[in-house]
Amino acid sequence: MPSSVGVIGFGLMAQAILKPLIKRGDLLPENVFGVVGKEGSVKEIATEFPKGLQIVAAGNSISSEVWNKPIKLLAVKPQQLNDVEESLEDLPLTKGSTRPLLISILAGVNLNRLQKKFPGHCCVRAVPNTPSLVGEGLTALSWGKDVSIDQRIAVQKLFEPISEVLDLPEDLLDPFLALTSSGPAYIALIAESLADGAVAAGLPRSLASYLAHRTLAGTATLLRDKDLHPAQLKDMVASPGGTTITAIRHLEMAGIRSALIEAVVLATERSREFA
Repeated sequence: MPSSVGVIGFGLMAQAILKPLIKRGDLLPENVFGVVGKEGSVKEIATEFPKGLQIVAAGNSISSEVWNKPIKLLAVKPQQLNDVEESLEDLPLTKGSTRPLLISILAGVNLNRLQKKFPGHCCVRAVPNTPSLVGEGLTALSWGKDVSIDQRIAVQKLFEPISEVLDLPEDLLDPFLALTSSGPAYIALIAESLADGAVAAGLPRSLASYLAHRTLAGTATLLRDKDLHPAQLKDMVASPGGTTITAIRHLEMAGIRSALIEAVVLATERSREFA
């Protein structure tokens, strides 16, 4: 675990990464230095963490201190990348020493662009997803040049408390993002639609929402724990001439399968456009 971490951008995902590390004692609050875009965000974020963690706005005179940390977490929005300027004036390197590490969680911004933007760093791309907020996430990592073994271990330890961690070649990060990072939005839309259908059929809204969420969660656990192909589970539920196959017939006629496939493909293409 790194002795200290600098954080550029302090949104929900950056907070999700840091909170369990601080709670477990793997990282001391006073060893975290964060920079945010607006002064109004400083107090709001500080209330979410124990005392000692230092957060300043980008215009603060000491904001450049973030670049003195051995590991930086870059968590701004992709369109804000050009506003971030590397400053390593206070971190001289001795001959043979390892360059500091920059971990980017920016969607679609590739390692080549990161390395050009931050030439003083070794760079890593990380793609976590929102279930990481409850410790049930997935994170893919792709490594830039000259990342040391110790740095690799440190990066993995940052993400392991909140997610399963996978090493992937960079060309697979865009479809990984389209499935796992955008995927929760697709699932949320499905959950909302199922609940709406149940309300239309007569269930109270609160009960319909609860049952939709539990059905999705239980189905995902069943598929995973029993290692079932989705078609196997579908066939287990859909009896001849029954309610389920009647509903599936309608879903197929409405093109739900094609719509979901195209959603993942289009999200992949959009992610590649950011590069």
